[in-house]
Amino acid sequence: MSFCDYLFDKVEPIWQAQLEHPFVQGIADGTLEEEIFQRWVLQDYRYLEEFSRVFAWGAAKARNLEEMQFFASALDLTLNTEMDLHRSYAARFGLSADDLESEPMWPTTRGYTDFLVRTAADGDMAQLLAALLPCAWGYAWLGTELAEEFETPEDDRYAEWIETYAGEEFQGASTHLQGLMEHHAANASEAKRRRLVELFVVSSRYEWQFWQMCWEGETWQPEVG
Repeated sequence: MSFCDYLFDKVEPIWQAQLEHPFVQGIADGTLEEEIFQRWVLQDYRYLEEFSRVFAWGAAKARNLEEMQFFASALDLTLNTEMDLHRSYAARFGLSADDLESEPMWPTTRGYTDFLVRTAADGDMAQLLAALLPCAWGYAWLGTELAEEFETPEDDRYAEWIETYAGEEFQGASTHLQGLMEHHAANASEAKRRRLVELFVVSSRYEWQFWQMCWEGETWQPEVG
């Protein structure tokens, strides 16, 4: 069993719970309420700003030019292709780029991104990869599952969502990241592998929590003036 297969085995119930979450199912069948989807657009945009920093750390920690080029490409994919998708969604809600960038982070968004950036800054390449993979690989996996299991939803926004994450660019990036994970975990000690699993599980749990946050809404408590 490859290390990535082992990781997937550990988190399959969490990933399956994401696939079955009413938010994701609402994308799949086109019934997700617009207000709930707008929450995701706003919070995920703020998330992606910070997620981009993880790829920047990856480029800084790369062991050779090839790795550096990949992380630079992944950074471009996130900042432009993926965030452009969010900007196009926002425009349909009458929201500008300034509206997206000024949106306050909700607690789960803040907690998840702080965890990712701290891991990327303080950890080595293997730890960075273990923390970021549940997002990069997870969205590619969800996109593929939805594309295969459901007919294309009539709502263009949700059809575009599935098409983007099931598409060649995101699938290719996910596959490459898994290959890097295999390489950097190959000679890891048992203690190191346990740490990588722990990081992978934490991020996977945050991924589910992110869907739940957008589904229910979330506020900081107590409120301040």
